[in-house]
Amino acid sequence: MSTEATNWAMDDAPMPRTEKGKPDTTGRHVLQVLGEHARADGSNAHPSVLRIQYRTGYDRTTVQRALRRLEKAGLIWRDGTVDGRTRWHLAMHLVRPESDWAELEREESEFRAAAAERKRRSRAKGVTGAESVTVTDSKCVTVTDAESVTGDVTDFTPSRHALNAWPSRTQRRPNHQQPSVNQLHKDSSSPPAQTDAAPARASEPSKPDTESVKDEQQQQPDPRLEAFGAFWLVYPKKKAREEAKKAFLAALNRGADPQHIVDAATGYARERAGEEPKYTKYPATWLNKGCYDDEPDPVGRPNLRAVGGRHTPHRDHEDQSIYLEGWGN
Repeated sequence: MSTEATNWAMDDAPMPRTEKGKPDTTGRHVLQVLGEHARADGSNAHPSVLRIQYRTGYDRTTVQRALRRLEKAGLIWRDGTVDGRTRWHLAMHLVRPESDWAELEREESEFRAAAAERKRRSRAKGVTGAESVTVTDSKCVTVTDAESVTGDVTDFTPSRHALNAWPSRTQRRPNHQQPSVNQLHKDSSSPPAQTDAAPARASEPSKPDTESVKDEQQQQPDPRLEAFGAFWLVYPKKKAREEAKKAFLAALNRGADPQHIVDAATGYARERAGEEPKYTKYPATWLNKGCYDDEPDPVGRPNLRAVGGRHTPHRDHEDQSIYLEGWGN
């Protein structure tokens, strides 16, 4: 490997150009590989195409095309073969002109100037020019729309001065709404004195406040919810309370009597006493099906069974009150 040939290929050799006149970077890279395998005078460079592929990473077709372009540009020429490989000779007498460096510096200067101009225009878009700013005497500045910060500013002498406005009137209220100009004038003006022609109507009753009426209505208990509470208290299965409440109110809307529903639920609880809980209806199901209008089941006699040709009542070892006299033993 020759240092002179390598330096020439990297720095001093003319830049090869493509057909469109752009720098041929692929050919430049292949020329550097040839310089690494050449002697000091640029002769005896015979790396294989496979070696150039391994060194540059290009495919075989790309390497061959780059060699043809370099040969056409006069930077290399064929000088026989070695072991079946083409031997190249580098045209080290060709030197890159100094104008290439000057051209690069000019392009760099133009690029920096263009970037600075773009940055200046970008900043100018967000800054208002000094010529468009007008200074107005503070004595003739009035606020015509207090609800908007960007309200119009006009010169009107009789209007109330914006700088003399009371701070307590212009501060934000709890609802975050600024008072209007009419309200500011109304608040700033003194109340009119009472005259005989217009006496104060102190005896007239004031209208009730709507919010106070709503509060009183909310404080009063809802009788329908109280009736539902009574129903929920007596019903045997406490499941799905919200669904039951909706079904209860729907039954009342259909015209059902709340006391009748509570009484029917009490009777249903007596019927289900001692029975399997899983067969007890959900309260919403019981209400939606209108079971409160069902007839109660009749109370029958105790179950009897035949023992030894005679009938005897069913014995309950826990409840002895159901035994009937005259039966059994």
